[in-house]
Amino acid sequence: MAERKASLRQKALKARKRVKKKKPDFVRGESWRYVKVKESWRRPRGLDNKMRRKIKGWPPTVSTGYKGPKGSRGLHPSGYREVLVHNAKEISKVDPKSEAARIAHTVGKKKRTQIIAEAKKHEVFILNFTPVEELVETEEETEEAEEKPKKPTAEEKKSVKKEEKPKRRSLGRRKVSQKEMKSPVKKAEKPKKPSKKAKAEKGAEKQ
Repeated sequence: MAERKASLRQKALKARKRVKKKKPDFVRGESWRYVKVKESWRRPRGLDNKMRRKIKGWPPTVSTGYKGPKGSRGLHPSGYREVLVHNAKEISKVDPKSEAARIAHTVGKKKRTQIIAEAKKHEVFILNFTPVEELVETEEETEEAEEKPKKPTAEEKKSVKKEEKPKRRSLGRRKVSQKEMKSPVKKAEKPKKPSKKAKAEKGAEKQ
C-alpha cells in the first residue's frame, strides 16, 4: 500500500509539472510601465482596472481555472506533505512514509537539537535542516599546531636592530630646521620700472 501511495504521489507531481508549463506568468498590473511597481502578483482592485474586468489584450489574472491536479496540492517538491513541528513530542505524530517535518522558525537552539534527535529515531525527514559537521580537534591537528613557529613577542621585536631593517629611499627632500622655519623668507626683488623723467631724457639724447 505504501509503494502504491508513493507511486501515486510521483504521478501527481509529474502532472503538476506538466500543467505548470502551460500556465502563464501572472504579473502585477502596470509593472511593465513603472519601475517602482514590482512584478510580484497582487490582485487588481481598481474600479476601472482593465485586468480586473478581464479586457482582451491585457495579461491574464489568477483564477480557479488555472488550478493544478488535486492529488498534488500541498505537496512539497520532494513528494512529502509538510507538517509544522514546534517540539520533540510532535515528531511522533508525523508519518515518515508520506509526511516530512518542518521546524518552526520560532524554535530555539535547545529544542531544535531535541527535535533533530527525535526525528533520527523515528526516521522522519526534516525539510529545513542541513547537517553541519562539528569541528573536533584530532591528535594530528594538535601536533601540527605545536610544530608551527610561535609569533615573536613585543620585547623580541624591540630588540631587533635598526640596521637590519631596509632603508627607505630618500625622495630628495631636505629637512628644514626650526630656525629656518622661524626666519622670514626674503622675497625676490623685482626690477624697478624707469620713471617718466628718465624716459624723456633718453628720448632727448636719441634726437
